[in-house]
Amino acid sequence: MSSLPRDPAMLLSVVNTNLRDYYDSLEEFCSAKDADKEEIIEILKKINYKYDDNKNQFV
Repeated sequence: MSSLPRDPAMLLSVVNTNLRDYYDSLEEFCSAKDADKEEIIEILKKINYKYDDNKNQFV
C-alpha cells in the first residue's frame, strides 16, 4: 500500500475517486494497486467510513 496515502482523508479521496472512475469493486481496486483491502477498511473505519458494496464507495 506504499503508493496510497496514509492520511485517512486523503486515502478516502483517492480510493473513492478510483472506485467511481476505474474499478467495479474494492477487490478489483486492491488487486490493481497491490493494496491490502482490510488495511484500507480499517484506516477508513477510523474516520467513520465503511465500504458500501451497492454504491461501490466508502460512505
